[in-house]
Amino acid sequence: MKPWKLSSISLLWRILFSTSLAITVLFAAMGWVLQEQFVRIASLSLEQEARASFQAYNSLWQARADELATVSQLLSRMPDVRAVLITRDRATIRDTAQEVWDKLARPGALYLICDPGGQVIASMGATAPAISEVPFVRGAAKSFPHQARGFQALGGGLYQVVVTPVYVATSQDAGLLNVLVAAVAVDRDLGNELKSSTGGTDFLFLEAGRVAASTLAPDAERDLTAAPASAQQVRLAGSDYYQFASVLTDVEGHPAGELRILRPFEAAQARIRAVRMRLTALWLVAIVAGFALTYLLARRLLQPVHALDRAASEIAQGNYAVRVPMERGDEIGRLAETFNGMCESLIKAREELIRQERLTTIGRLSASIVHDLRNPLAAIYGGAEMLVDSDLSEAQIRRLSSNIYRASRQIQDLLHELADVTQGRAHARETCRLRDVVVAACEPLAASADSSRVQVRVDVPADIELPLDRSPMERVFQNLIGNAIEAMPEGGSVVVRAQRNGQHIDVSVEDDGPGIPAAIARQLFQPFVTAGKPNGLGLGLALSRKTVLSHGGDLWAEDPAEPSGPGACFRLRLPL
Repeated sequence: MKPWKLSSISLLWRILFSTSLAITVLFAAMGWVLQEQFVRIASLSLEQEARASFQAYNSLWQARADELATVSQLLSRMPDVRAVLITRDRATIRDTAQEVWDKLARPGALYLICDPGGQVIASMGATAPAISEVPFVRGAAKSFPHQARGFQALGGGLYQVVVTPVYVATSQDAGLLNVLVAAVAVDRDLGNELKSSTGGTDFLFLEAGRVAASTLAPDAERDLTAAPASAQQVRLAGSDYYQFASVLTDVEGHPAGELRILRPFEAAQARIRAVRMRLTALWLVAIVAGFALTYLLARRLLQPVHALDRAASEIAQGNYAVRVPMERGDEIGRLAETFNGMCESLIKAREELIRQERLTTIGRLSASIVHDLRNPLAAIYGGAEMLVDSDLSEAQIRRLSSNIYRASRQIQDLLHELADVTQGRAHARETCRLRDVVVAACEPLAASADSSRVQVRVDVPADIELPLDRSPMERVFQNLIGNAIEAMPEGGSVVVRAQRNGQHIDVSVEDDGPGIPAAIARQLFQPFVTAGKPNGLGLGLALSRKTVLSHGGDLWAEDPAEPSGPGACFRLRLPL
């Protein structure tokens, strides 16, 4: 199984993959930006709701304070109350003030009458705690003759108080007679009232680090007391809240407690989840739509490319007449036009190449024929010349006639072989003795060897037989032995040896001449490669090796870097 590669994917699917990836990333980025924007808007909305809740609380507190201040002011100016206060009789003051208070005060309010030192003279109210002294009265004196307002701790609870001074006229100036303290408890009822009036905002009042009043559950209260007031977002009992903190001041303006307004994130989170679901659905729809639209557009755009691909495949199979229709005027259309022009050029180039190849084949065939005919024609010409110009004995004439006959037969065999090749007929092979083939190849070269004083020795066992195309193989040995004789004009020896080697016969043709020139050693069996020979086209070794290869064997020269002896050595391997 071949490993998967990106380059093996079609262009259409690569376009679809890249486009879908781009759409996915783009919509994911847009969704993240929209989500963050919505979260920011939700946070701002919660902050505004918390501030609005604080304004609602502030209005309620101000209204209650104004109510207490009005009642206290009214009491301080009533003649009956002032007359009773002048008596300084506690029982009389308590009874008279109780009657008036019951008529004017709101239920649940606390009313105290104190002396200027803060000692309680009388206390009224259904839930009035046992209080004997109110220390903050002395601090509130800094605001007299005006009323002082604030939050104070009374009897273990947190109260919203209004301190009103009562003056009596003397001969010199007005003297402070008593102090009226009106208070409303900050309790759960107050918190629930605030929560209902603000649409579900939770309130928690802290006094000296403890919870004075709260609309939260006990476990949420514990979590909130541990959270810093500066944190805008807190997590209480598994739920997230937006927190707005405000300091509660006493009648002197000092911090007396802390108010924390909490707006739950639950509704905002539900809206965020809804937005996320809508964004996800929109993202999925956009991905599918983008994928389908990209597929249709890419398929339409790539149709000319597919046509070019099919045309290229046809050309690869040899069909140069294929053409790509040009239906567009853009880059693809110009590419199709160029492709069609290339096909025309290929047809012309192919025709020219075939013509040149035919001429080359004819030239090589002619050169091969000339090379193969050169030796027998030379034998015929030399023998005929000697018969005409020389006075020879009968034995010499018989010998020359025999050489001329063999040369003419060799030419006839060459022509038959050429006819067989031209007409596609295979040349029949016959079982031959290798020694007979080598000896027959040496006979036409005997005269040349004698004139060059070269001794040719055939050391081939007579029992080696193998199927050969005899005439071509004789020419192989003639080429090898003839080259060796030409390389030794001053005399020498050529030895042809053969031996069995398994299912092959190893043959060597060795001489003691100057060896193979280094200039042609690496190109020895290439056509038209020759050096130092007055005659020859450089085709002998190339044709000889081709003949040996056609017999299933091989022909090579000993590596000149590691010679087995002086001169040159060629080796053949032929199958039995």
